[in-house]
Amino acid sequence: MAELPVDTKSPAQQARAVARACRTASLATTMSGQNSQPYASLVLVAFDHDAAPILLISRLAEHTKNLIGNDRVSLLCDGTAGFAEPLTGPRVTLLGRAVKTEEPRHRARFLARHPSAEMYAGFGDFAFYQLAIERAHIVAGFGKIHWLDDYLYPGETQALIDAESDILEHMNSDHADAVQLYASRLLGKSGDGWSLCGIDAEGCDLIRTEDDQGGELARLNFGKTIATAEAARIELVRLVKQARAA
Repeated sequence: MAELPVDTKSPAQQARAVARACRTASLATTMSGQNSQPYASLVLVAFDHDAAPILLISRLAEHTKNLIGNDRVSLLCDGTAGFAEPLTGPRVTLLGRAVKTEEPRHRARFLARHPSAEMYAGFGDFAFYQLAIERAHIVAGFGKIHWLDDYLYPGETQALIDAESDILEHMNSDHADAVQLYASRLLGKSGDGWSLCGIDAEGCDLIRTEDDQGGELARLNFGKTIATAEAARIELVRLVKQARAA
């Protein structure tokens, strides 16, 4: 997982950082019928500007059949990769309800993060869902365990929502070298061809794809939260300077 922001103070901010760094998550739903057994499955996940999860799932899948009957779900975001002892690493469980969404921004953010999903996103049996988070539980290490009622990002996001596509296009078209420095110098990632696929108040998402199939994701957390395009520019410039000095 990418290094947490230097101004991280709250468990909620830590939880969002863990979740936003995940490419996949484990979705738990409740099966219908007499036994009502819990059912866990692996899903691709993206996140809205407030860190609410976004899913693209087929109604033919067991988990979708389950949530149509009972929309209460939980989602495990696992940040323990690379830890010699996984149980010492961070993970977050998000609890809430799965709500179908046709918001264009949700589709755009999901497909930017998972470009290979473009080939089936338009199929009639697939739909986007956003999780309306009611509570969260973070295990951030030994003794660092918290129930959260304030998981979602509380700040203003509309200015960044409006500016996101322009920021991404500008950085990827005019400052591809800077994005590559973010990946190699700040995140220790190998390979060329990194680009920005998302930006929010707390950081940005990088992706490296091959022929638009699959890809590798990385999360770069900001040193402080931002709220406008100008604040994003200042922070991205600061990170370039940091990367060059690394």
